[in-house]
Amino acid sequence: MKVLVIGGGAREHALCRSLSLDPDVTALHCAPGNAGIAEVAELHQVDALDGAAVARLAGDLEADLVVVGPEAPLVAGVADAVRAAGIPCFGPSAEAARLEGSKAFAKDVMASAGVPTARSYVCTTPAEIDEALDAFGAPYVVKDDGLAAGKGVVVTDDLERARAHALSCDRVVIEEYLDGPEVSLFAITDGTTVLPLTPAQDFKRALDGDEGPNTGGMGAYSPLPWADPKLVDEVMATVLQPTVDELRRRGTPFSGLLYAGLAITSRGVRVIEFNARFGDPETQVVLARLRTPLAGVLLHAANGTLDSEPPLTWRDEAAVTVVVAAHAYPGTPRTGDPITGLDEVAERDAPHAYVLHAGTKRDGDAVVSAGGRVLSVTATGEDLAQARERAYAAVGRIRLDGSQYRTDIARAAAEQR
Repeated sequence: MKVLVIGGGAREHALCRSLSLDPDVTALHCAPGNAGIAEVAELHQVDALDGAAVARLAGDLEADLVVVGPEAPLVAGVADAVRAAGIPCFGPSAEAARLEGSKAFAKDVMASAGVPTARSYVCTTPAEIDEALDAFGAPYVVKDDGLAAGKGVVVTDDLERARAHALSCDRVVIEEYLDGPEVSLFAITDGTTVLPLTPAQDFKRALDGDEGPNTGGMGAYSPLPWADPKLVDEVMATVLQPTVDELRRRGTPFSGLLYAGLAITSRGVRVIEFNARFGDPETQVVLARLRTPLAGVLLHAANGTLDSEPPLTWRDEAAVTVVVAAHAYPGTPRTGDPITGLDEVAERDAPHAYVLHAGTKRDGDAVVSAGGRVLSVTATGEDLAQARERAYAAVGRIRLDGSQYRTDIARAAAEQR
């Protein structure tokens, strides 16, 4: 089949890499892509938020499947436009993507479906904000209701910082703090059948020891040696299937990738948030472990025939991703800096370690930084310790002036026996 992937980050590079390894994929395209994706797919320019333009491109390419990577095009209705043109599309409708596009909507769906989540208030006035902050106390959890590129959430003990963030949002969700480790669990669904993927954990804070500001994610690993073996079954029964069933009951079936961000609290599993697409950087480690060819699964989900797909199969290997970020990320990152060492990683570390591009572009013969999170260095190994060792060895070969990365990704989990 011919596949078109929409997006240009490390998540899309991970998707394109997996699709390029699928023997059923005869042609692979990506729009707009990046310098790394260009090595495995033909790149095209398109406004990713313009559904009609994406549908035209897919038609011109005679694509058999369109995969929409980022959340903003999904919320903008790009998947609807592609489907309206008669082309199978992996990604939810704009109405179903509100599960990520509006945290208040997600809370309403969870309440109707009986999905366990944090108690919360939706606030639009300063008085409501003050009342909610006072009701829950510290640590304060303040979430912009809309999309914010992974930076709309503030968790802080500082009341004034929490209030300032809340006041900067048009509509804000303030909720109780959930204790315990966080887990990301993806599921592929056609709106009825749900296929869970393997759990992963990501690292949101910029600095070692979970210090510093929230980011879009500085690294991830899978599997989770400390997690209950029954976790996936529990989340399927209490979170994923009820949510999919509730959206179908409302007449807005969710077809695509349902991402549950979870807290494993002292009182059980609770949903922190839903996303309507593959998460970054968790996708990088999850797909590194997926043995089942990807294209057919995504096409079955797009066509509503996922019930014919057998359970997914997984490699026994562990996977670790370390994000290399630009100078000053997550503030105002510096761009245009040359990146070297990529060829060295390919020569010395493949196939166990490889580089997935996020914020990069070509400048003549050079690859330069073009975003905050620049690269996702991903490695596999017999266990997390070996995967970590390989990932950081590859990171050490890369040179990007002023770059930063965390040195403790998966360290605690790797030390567990």
